[in-house]
Amino acid sequence: MRFMTDTWLVFSRAMRLSLRNPVWVILGLMQPILYLTLFGPLLEPVVNAPGFPPGTAWQVFVPGLLVQLAVFGAAFAGFGLIAEWRAGVVERMRVTPAGRGALLLGRVLRDVVVIVVQGAMLSVVAVVFFGLEAPIGSLIAGVAVVALLGGAFSALSYGAALKLKSEDSFAPVINGLLLPVLLLSGILLPMALAPGWLQTVADINPLTHVVDGVRAMYIDDLSSNEVWIGTAVTLGLLLVGVLYGSWVFRKESA
Repeated sequence: MRFMTDTWLVFSRAMRLSLRNPVWVILGLMQPILYLTLFGPLLEPVVNAPGFPPGTAWQVFVPGLLVQLAVFGAAFAGFGLIAEWRAGVVERMRVTPAGRGALLLGRVLRDVVVIVVQGAMLSVVAVVFFGLEAPIGSLIAGVAVVALLGGAFSALSYGAALKLKSEDSFAPVINGLLLPVLLLSGILLPMALAPGWLQTVADINPLTHVVDGVRAMYIDDLSSNEVWIGTAVTLGLLLVGVLYGSWVFRKESA
């Protein structure tokens, strides 16, 4: 009970900070909408190409953008923690009776809420303006999965930020890891269109299975293996992220 109360207090503080400056939530949504507007139409002529996944261009493209939104939005959350650490906020929180895990989870929950809002807005834009066709249950399930994925990357980001304590070190690490992982996940073009060797490399990438799972949801194939594998991979990443982030918070507070 105490842990839940501590988590709620940290979450409430982080949420108030986001609501005071909602411009970052809006800016975080602008990039996927630009992709939706400027890149999405390029996929429509290749829908019938050999190897293109089942579904329309938008049923293939929007799930990739949701994953991109979650990963980028959460992975850079650590910059805020570095600023708080430098300002002494983290140190002041450490001397309180709040659990170290709560200091992490409260922030992660805020990031998950932001991703849910952004993902819902992106889905609505895709349905209303671009003709995305997907059952409401599939849309909700897809946003839920990417929100959990965002929680995983948020926890990893906070752990890495508290470990590095420097934007100069944090930025290249995040960019260096995210770019190849996202490109190999097929968020823009399905990896089924790639050469065989590239598909083999992509199969090792956990995000590839998450993207495939959300795409299966958007064609209303909720019972497919892709959905179950993608969901299991997401939960596994969330567990790893929370365990790593909690370990760093406890170690740094020792």
